[in-house]
Amino acid sequence: MTDPISDMLTRIRNAQSAKLPEVSIPMSKEKISLAKILKEEGYIHSIKETDKFPKNIILGLKYNAENQAIIQQIKKISKPGQRIYVGSDNLPKVLNGLGIAVISTSKGLMTNKDARKNNLGGEVVCYIY
Repeated sequence: MTDPISDMLTRIRNAQSAKLPEVSIPMSKEKISLAKILKEEGYIHSIKETDKFPKNIILGLKYNAENQAIIQQIKKISKPGQRIYVGSDNLPKVLNGLGIAVISTSKGLMTNKDARKNNLGGEVVCYIY
């Protein structure tokens, strides 16, 4: 697999279109960090790690009262063939601040709002709204 983050986002997208309550994703440190950002921002409601081999992350997906997914769109921006980098002064705004952009900085993964506060730039991983 050349792009594990893209695989994670696709698994979330597919599980939400099938209205599944949770989705299982192979574990890595970067995926756990992205899952924590999704939980902090209110896009998922739980993160569980399995103990048996191979280790997986189980994400509890959120739906509204009409059984529609909370995540309307999740889009990978920087790809293996074309990396997208931004400086601290050019951080993207997603839907005029209603969505988030996940940025891979020298201090780890963080939202565009946190990167702006810390005056950090980096690779734009994905947009979520």
